[in-house]
Amino acid sequence: MATSEFVPQPARYAVFVDAGYLYAASGALLLGCSSRREYRVAAEKLIKALTSHADDQLLGELLRVYWYDAAPKKQPTVDQRVIANLPLVKLRLGNLNAQGQQKGVDAQLRNDLEALARHRAITDAVLLAGDEDMLPAVEAAQRYGVRVHLWGVEPTHGSNQAEWLVWESDTVEVLPADFLRPYFTKAKALPVPAAPPDAAAVRDGAGGRAPVPSPSQVFAGRTPAVKPSAAPLGPSPAVRQGAPAAAAAHVNNHTAPAPAPGEGKLGPDRDHMLEIGEHVAQKWIFERGRDNIRDLLPGPILPPVIDKELLIEAEKELGGSLRPYQEARTWLRDGFWERVYREFGIGIGKSS
Repeated sequence: MATSEFVPQPARYAVFVDAGYLYAASGALLLGCSSRREYRVAAEKLIKALTSHADDQLLGELLRVYWYDAAPKKQPTVDQRVIANLPLVKLRLGNLNAQGQQKGVDAQLRNDLEALARHRAITDAVLLAGDEDMLPAVEAAQRYGVRVHLWGVEPTHGSNQAEWLVWESDTVEVLPADFLRPYFTKAKALPVPAAPPDAAAVRDGAGGRAPVPSPSQVFAGRTPAVKPSAAPLGPSPAVRQGAPAAAAAHVNNHTAPAPAPGEGKLGPDRDHMLEIGEHVAQKWIFERGRDNIRDLLPGPILPPVIDKELLIEAEKELGGSLRPYQEARTWLRDGFWERVYREFGIGIGKSS
C-alpha cells in the first residue's frame, strides 16, 4: 500500500530574530537610547534566555536560532563573531551602509522562513520582529502548515510592530522590560582627566610640565589654551602624532596653529564616525589579536603609520575622503580608542 507523502512530522521549531528591531526597541524601552553604540548587550546570555523561553512555550525540539543583523560591507564585528560561534545559532548579515541603514536583512529572514516551511523542516516558527515586510513570509509559511508565533518588545508607547503582521500571526507575545533588562546596560562614558589647577601654566625649571591635553585635543592636533603669562611650551604629543613641524613652532610662540584649508567644515556625522572608529578597532582586534593591539597601549597617541592606516580603513568604510574634515578624524580616533579601552577594561584617565 502506498504511503502518503504528507506523513506527520515531529514537532520542531526555529527562532528568527531581527536583531536590529530587538536592539532598537529594547534600547529605547530600557535605557532611552536611540543609537546602538550608547548601550552594551550581553548577546550570548540574551540568546540563551530567548531559546529557554521558546522551549517553555513550544512543543518539540529547537532546530536552530537565526540571528539577523548588519555590518559595514558585511564584515562581522567582534561581538557578531561571538554570536556566530554559538551552538545552534546561524548568523545572517546584511550590509550597513554609510547612512546607517540595513540592507538585505529582511530578505534573508523571509527566504529562510519560507524555505524551512516549504521543506517541512519545522512545524513552528518564533519570529521576533516588527516590520511589515515580514508579512509575505509569514503567509507563505502558514500555507505550508507552519504555525508562526510573533514575539515583540514591550513598546514605550503605542505599538512597535506592524498591525498586519500582528493580525496574521498565529500567536502573539510581548516580551516585558523585566525579561530584557538583565542583558542591556548603558555604555559608560570614558573619563577624561581634569587638568590640575596649575596646568594652565608651566612651572619654571627643567622639571616643569606642560598642560595635559585630552585625547580629543591630541587627536585633533590641539593643546589646551595657554595663558599669556605662561612659559613657552615644548613640542606637544600632537606633534609626535604627525602634526606639521610648523604647528610646533606656532605652539612654542604661544599662537594657535592656523587651520588647514577646509578644516572648519562640519563633515560626516559624529555618531557615525564614532561607530566607524569602533568598527575598525573591532576588526583589528579580531584580525591582529589582543596581544598585538595591546602594544598600542596606553595611548592615546597612535604611531603615524598606524594612524594613517586607521584613516585609510575609515575612508573605505565611509566611501569618501576624511582629509578635509579635522573634527571627523578626531571623532574617528575617539571611537577607535573607546573600543580598545573597553576591550582591555581601562579608561582614558589611566593612560600615561
